Amino acid sequence: MSIGGAITLVPDMHRRLVQDSALLSDADFTGAIALAQAAPGPNVLFVALMGWYAGGLGGATVSMVGIMLPSTTLALAVSRWVSVRRHWLGVRAFQAGMTPVTVGLLLATGWHLMPPLDGQPRAWALAVAVALLVWRTRIRLIWLVLAGAVLGALGVV
Repeated sequence: MSIGGAITLVPDMHRRLVQDSALLSDADFTGAIALAQAAPGPNVLFVALMGWYAGGLGGATVSMVGIMLPSTTLALAVSRWVSVRRHWLGVRAFQAGMTPVTVGLLLATGWHLMPPLDGQPRAWALAVAVALLVWRTRIRLIWLVLAGAVLGALGVV
């Protein structure tokens, strides 16, 4: 279970899969997330890739059921409860308070994805430039993904 979606589980998954159990290398972990993010479909695909790397088809299946079933059940129950009580001050305050929590979790995720870039100043510069573009403009993310693919194919990063 997580607040902010499956991607906010990355720091904990990294700790468990890379640091604690060594089921994945840093490069495999980051590569799985990059592949899942680049592929069309939901962001949660990286969980299936982690499960696949750790345990094949069974690992992918168990990891997807494990991540989808609890959160889907809870989301359905809470959304019904909140829709009836959306005018309550406590409900509105909770929703407003969750915004900075989600942002913080996403920043922690980004922090854990950056170590493989150590010693690669061009990759760091690209990451900072993309973060600034996303923050300051309304550029469509697909253009940034395509630009990254071109820069990677050309060997720039």
